[in-house]
Amino acid sequence: MKGKCLCQRVTIEVADNSNFDACHCNKCRRWGSGPFLSIDCGSDVTINGNEHISRYQSSKFAERGFCSYCGTHLFYYFIAAEEYFLSLGIIEADIDFNFNCQIFFDKKPDYYQFADSTQVLTEQEVYESFDLVDNIHNIDDL
Repeated sequence: MKGKCLCQRVTIEVADNSNFDACHCNKCRRWGSGPFLSIDCGSDVTINGNEHISRYQSSKFAERGFCSYCGTHLFYYFIAAEEYFLSLGIIEADIDFNFNCQIFFDKKPDYYQFADSTQVLTEQEVYESFDLVDNIHNIDDL
């Protein structure tokens, strides 16, 4: 799959993956005014235009990447696992995506909801899935 920012200075290629997830944590909602919809791409990501990417270390575990020219949100990068979560909105292909999972579901505000039935993980379950329980004490750590 291929993706690009609004100004097309940054392009990203990843393996095909039709599953996407939503993160409802406070930081993701602050970053994009809603849940962060993303595709887990692992570490197999080809990025062209790195010189146009700004990375903001939003916690001790993660960076958020965006185009420094047009501001497009590109990815969430989990540092310890060297894993990219690519913003769903930058994908160019016409793909029949499957809404797979919602994380930090216990942090989701009441003013929106999705109609799709998905797997849901609480804050604690997310920490456990990344084996971070002993290292994280609150949402701001992630």
